[in-house]
Amino acid sequence: MLHRSWVVLLLMLGAVAAAAPPAAVVFRNVRVFDGHSASLSAPSQVLVRGNLIEKITTAPLGAEEQAGALVIQGGGRTLMPGLIDAHWHACLAPVPMAMMGADPGFLFSVIGKEARATLMRGFTSVRDVGGPAFGIKQAIDAGVIDGPRIWPAGALISQTGGHGDFRMPYEVPRAFGAPLAQSEVSGISALADSPDQVRIRAREQLMRGAVLLKLCAGGGVSSNYDPLDVAEYTEAEIRAAVEAADNWGTYVTVHAYTPKAIQTAVRAGVRCVEHGQLMDEATAKLLADKGVWLCLQPFLDDEDAAVYPPGSDNEAKEKAMHRGTDAAYALARKHKVKTAWGTDVLFDPRQAARQGAQLAKLVRWYTPAETLAMATSANAEVLALSGPRNPYPGRLGVVEPGAMADLLLVDGNPLTDIKLVADPDHKFMVIMKDGRIHKNTLP
Repeated sequence: MLHRSWVVLLLMLGAVAAAAPPAAVVFRNVRVFDGHSASLSAPSQVLVRGNLIEKITTAPLGAEEQAGALVIQGGGRTLMPGLIDAHWHACLAPVPMAMMGADPGFLFSVIGKEARATLMRGFTSVRDVGGPAFGIKQAIDAGVIDGPRIWPAGALISQTGGHGDFRMPYEVPRAFGAPLAQSEVSGISALADSPDQVRIRAREQLMRGAVLLKLCAGGGVSSNYDPLDVAEYTEAEIRAAVEAADNWGTYVTVHAYTPKAIQTAVRAGVRCVEHGQLMDEATAKLLADKGVWLCLQPFLDDEDAAVYPPGSDNEAKEKAMHRGTDAAYALARKHKVKTAWGTDVLFDPRQAARQGAQLAKLVRWYTPAETLAMATSANAEVLALSGPRNPYPGRLGVVEPGAMADLLLVDGNPLTDIKLVADPDHKFMVIMKDGRIHKNTLP
């Protein structure tokens, strides 16, 4: 028998679930950033019905259009698309590496709390490019917890000794038939050497629900075995993953910093490159000519830099990568490379909380309007690369009739003050995802 308190709780939950949402939501007297423009609209009314934007007009809405609607008085504030982080790790960002072996129930609680915090920072969509995000995505989609839409890549596919090899030295060599390493069991990484092994690991991720694949094609900063300048995987190995993804109707992105790593991956047919801080001019031109996306992060030697032991190889690699950031953005702009943005926070809850602050750093290279366009409409184009595997088909990243209703009501004009996105607790008055209001702090 259920304890009476549990019965009461279940009845309360049932009452909440049964409560009918408003027939529509009207944002009255708002100025719209549509995801593209360099200026805000004139004062407008925006009608949301269900999970779609139905109408945007500078004229008053009719009585029939507003019947049964929840009216939000915008007071001249800015209405803009929900933000999109195109390089996020939902299960790895909030948990320090030393805690990754903790009880799964504890880890899921931490990850679930961070999922809601991500949404409350205004990020209504994320592309998860490495980690066991399938379960947290399922919980969010089922309404068990609040969080952003997630496009999961599943485990990082890495060669032995590559950026995704988290084993201890005593675990090498791996005997034939030996158990998988803990990082593989948990779904953080998947080790593969040879085209056949890459093909198997790729198909396993697709089987589990990946809507894109992520390969480690070059050295990394946080990994302990690979120098930053090394290339990882041959063209044939990367092509095996590309073929598996293409057969599944989706694509491959790669972790890569250097010209050799990037060029090998592009020849193999990848659609996107993560990072690229050490690329040269020929590589930038190749990305532009082939229409390959570059998801670049504003990694700088500042207060957000990861902390590694002084004098360590990781510290030296990080400094070398930081020195390339300005040049990489300059090359991307010069050659008109299709550029996306993401944070790539790993194992650091403090950095996860600064997601919006990381976005605001882009004004070092872009105008505020270009910055916001990158984090909305441009990143939405990257999400759409998943094609028929896109878990949330529909237009995102824009405020237009027919687009999905992922919206932020901002207290101020982020086109003139980009720092507003770094203060979501106070400046994001309303957060809507899929037509549902998750936050409303207006009087």
